[in-house]
Amino acid sequence: MRILGIDPGLQCTGFGVIDAEGAALHYVASGTIQTSPKDGALLPGRLKVLFDGISEVVARYQPEVSACEIVFVNVNPQATLLLGQARGACLTALVANQLEVAEYTALQLKKAVAGSGRAGKPQMQEMVKRLLRLPGLPGKDAADALGLAITHAQVHRTLQAIGKVAAQNARTHASYKAGRIY
Repeated sequence: MRILGIDPGLQCTGFGVIDAEGAALHYVASGTIQTSPKDGALLPGRLKVLFDGISEVVARYQPEVSACEIVFVNVNPQATLLLGQARGACLTALVANQLEVAEYTALQLKKAVAGSGRAGKPQMQEMVKRLLRLPGLPGKDAADALGLAITHAQVHRTLQAIGKVAAQNARTHASYKAGRIY
């Protein structure tokens, strides 16, 4: 399964693509999509850059699913609003390209990749490097995006295992009682 991870940001959006074959993870690509008000672009133009950039990544690497970070509420409401709009442009690009989108918080990402919800950026970069057997550290935004893809691979594998167990333990008879199926 090919997974695209997206770490949304208005100035710098990270992306990471991995292939997951069971428990084996393989690096495919990663990078960032940059926008800057210094280039003279107003907010709508910058959001279009993000939309087009994500669409280009999807067209080039053909992922089957995607994972995007859920934005946390910041102390600065203006920054939170801008980040939310950037995330919206990313989500719209993913959905416009017919990709299923899974969403994870930063805490879920850090726990899945580094084993601690308090892991810092350098620790995340190092763990992504180790998990994907990369020759060097990925950039901060690309590392988070790769981490989101890794997180989704782990969650997907776990849900598949649960589904197999549930199917094996399914009862052959069922009766409807008080709104529940037993």
